[in-house]
Order: sequence, then C-alpha cells, then structure tokens
Amino acid sequence: MIKAEQVKELRERTGSGMMECKKALTETSGDLDKAILYLREHGLAAAAKKAGRATGDGRIEVYIHPGSKLGVMVEVNCETDFVAKTDEYQSLCHEIAMQIAASDPSYLERDQVPESVLEQEKEIARTLSEGEGKPEKVIDKIVQGRMEKFYQTVCLLEQPYIRDPQRPVSDLVKEAISKLGENIVIRRFVRFRLGEEA
Repeated sequence: MIKAEQVKELRERTGSGMMECKKALTETSGDLDKAILYLREHGLAAAAKKAGRATGDGRIEVYIHPGSKLGVMVEVNCETDFVAKTDEYQSLCHEIAMQIAASDPSYLERDQVPESVLEQEKEIARTLSEGEGKPEKVIDKIVQGRMEKFYQTVCLLEQPYIRDPQRPVSDLVKEAISKLGENIVIRRFVRFRLGEEA
C-alpha cells in the first residue's frame, strides 16, 4: 500500500503530478529511488513524442554575470505564451543562460559543428593517440572517444549540466517538456565577454 507521505515526498523531489507519483511508486513497490528513475524514463519518452511540434512562442533570456564583464542572450522557444509565462519555464531559460555563461559552448548541437572543425579535431586526436604509442588497431576507437568528449565540451545540449554533471543539458530540456507538456527548443544563443573579439 502506497502512503500519502511517500507520494508527497516523490512529488516534492521531482515536481511530477500526484497521479504520476502514485503510479511510479506502485510500479516500483514503493522504492523512492526507483520511482524517481521511473518518472525520468517515462518523462523523457513523453518528451520525445512532443519533439516535432511547432514552437512559435517563448522568451529571450538575458544573463549578466556579477561584475558585468560576461553576458549571455539565449532564445528558448515553446508552443504557447501560457507556458512561456510560467515560473518553471522561466527558471529553465535562466538555467540555460547560466550554463552558457559557465561552460562557453560554441554550438547548440553536433549537427552544427562544421566539417572542417571535425576533421581538424579528429586529426589532433589521432596524432595524440599515435604519440602516446597506442596500437594501430585501437586508435580509431580512441579517436571516437575523444570526439565524444569534444562534443560534450563544445555543444550546449551535450554539455554536462552545471548543477548536476551526471546529466546532459538536453535532459534538462526534455524533463521540462515532460513537466510543462509542450515542446521546448533552444533556438540560438550568444555569449559576450568584455573586450573579446566577435
């Protein structure tokens, strides 16, 4: 039997609805940690279904780092102005802007990285691996691993989230989609540092 206190605690920890929390606890025999995982997995699946929906509303979030020498502007789109006005959505936009300020991504996602940049990075990774005396048969795998690390450094959606490095930023967006019930897309961003060339 699932107790109301368990449902309340799960709701407080995840922000999910009462019925979703009760179902998750029932499915996991009252195990709170497994219920959290259950909600995340089902929430991400629900987010994937919304991915194709048009996002014609949203907001432009501006973040100025203390000292006013670093600033970020990011456009985050959603489906309706109703969601754009919610605290949860505005909080997501703020978190994304802070992520950009802290982690300095160059691209939104890996599809945007120019082929010339990819070729240069692969060449650097191969040269490093050869210089370390790695056997030829494993160099391709090492290069592939280093390229994944490169994407996690330069692509916003693949970067580890600053408040929870075990999760990529894309999970943060997918969880917001699941909670708010609308498709959410980071459209574009720009990061300014005082005195830096454009």
